[in-house]
Amino acid sequence: MKKVAFYTLGCKLNFSETSTIARQFESRGYKKVDFNNSPDIFIINTCSVTANADKKCRKVVKEAKKISPDGYVAIIGCYAQLKPKEISGIPGVDAVLGASEKFRLLDLLGTFVKPAQPEVLVQEVTNADTFAHSHSMGDRTRTFLKVQDGCNYNCSFCTIPLARGKSRSDSIDNIIASAHKIGQTEVKEVVLTGVNIGDFGIQEGRRKERFIDLVKALDEVDGLERIRISSIEPNLLSNDVIEFTAQSKRFVPHFHIPLQSGSNKILKAMRRRYERELYVDRVNKIKELMPHCCIGVDVIVGFPGETEEDFLDTYNFLNELDISYLHVFTYSERTNTHALEIKPVVPKEERAKRSKMLHILSDKKRRYFYEQQLGKEYTVLFEKDINEGQMEGFTENYVRVTAKYDPLLINELKKVRLSHINDQMLAEVEDVEEYVTH
Repeated sequence: MKKVAFYTLGCKLNFSETSTIARQFESRGYKKVDFNNSPDIFIINTCSVTANADKKCRKVVKEAKKISPDGYVAIIGCYAQLKPKEISGIPGVDAVLGASEKFRLLDLLGTFVKPAQPEVLVQEVTNADTFAHSHSMGDRTRTFLKVQDGCNYNCSFCTIPLARGKSRSDSIDNIIASAHKIGQTEVKEVVLTGVNIGDFGIQEGRRKERFIDLVKALDEVDGLERIRISSIEPNLLSNDVIEFTAQSKRFVPHFHIPLQSGSNKILKAMRRRYERELYVDRVNKIKELMPHCCIGVDVIVGFPGETEEDFLDTYNFLNELDISYLHVFTYSERTNTHALEIKPVVPKEERAKRSKMLHILSDKKRRYFYEQQLGKEYTVLFEKDINEGQMEGFTENYVRVTAKYDPLLINELKKVRLSHINDQMLAEVEDVEEYVTH
């Protein structure tokens, strides 16, 4: 029995796809093992969001060759679609598979005999036009369920449409069938993932269904305790989705809404499909219906043409907004994107300075949000990872909680009261024991 190991770089969507490919291997008689357990085959699923993709990929391949010098190394994912020749030149790589090939790698690579020269199996991204169902299973206390892939937007900084192709979705019927299967397992939380999930509903090139209808259908699936919506564009986060979430049985009060810039000038240069006024409207609507809702924000610093004044515009905008945390991305140049034509380029040291300022702001926002939840009761999904006798988990509104390790609590939803915030920016709880079901 050949041993296979997987390594995933990047987003929740990549994790869902890696998990699905791993199950394909297991169904064919391969044994899935940890990366450092001398595998015969390594499958590395890559990301292309930042300029570090090349560096990270090389590092993982180098580690793989140290662990199993004769191991077969296949690279898949977004970076593989965008830079196949570059990857095939990395010492130790045996195969590179693109977006329309990765789910067929068992058939395409056959016996995984190391070739004399790396095999590059990458077609034009236009061939990635069918939806490949994926969900993660057995890896975490939550499952990432892929409902949509690809993107029809052409933001000037982004390579995802080049790496994943046009927007396309699974059908609601298929997703509900998967959700029922997940509901029969021990999984307590499902995270809906995709590239642009608010654009859900496009099948065979035309819109057939809507995201709100998927949300309503999933809310009726017995066995699912919690459903979390991952990143959703502000212009696609409609009032009906917000209103339904506010009174839903299963959807939790947590939205992650990309902003990218608080300057309308920069948003226009980024080719985003909204202005900051719409973003304010979305945040206000959420907080009006769910004051305790957690709102996460993606923001990019150092985009070409971003002056100090533009950055301060973004900083002040975020400072005044009732949000909970930031994911800060330092702009990095990506091949074949329109942003490369925009001048002037912001110096790297200036990008780093702006990034640091927003990271500090994010910490302040998170602490303030956590403080607002103290003394209140929430339900925590505890995870199996243990650190120095402590276990952690998230409340429904995404407060990270720590508690004394108790094996009865692992993968359990338990009601707790948040008491205070510790030095690690984790919420501590009181009277956990009295809520445990013995």
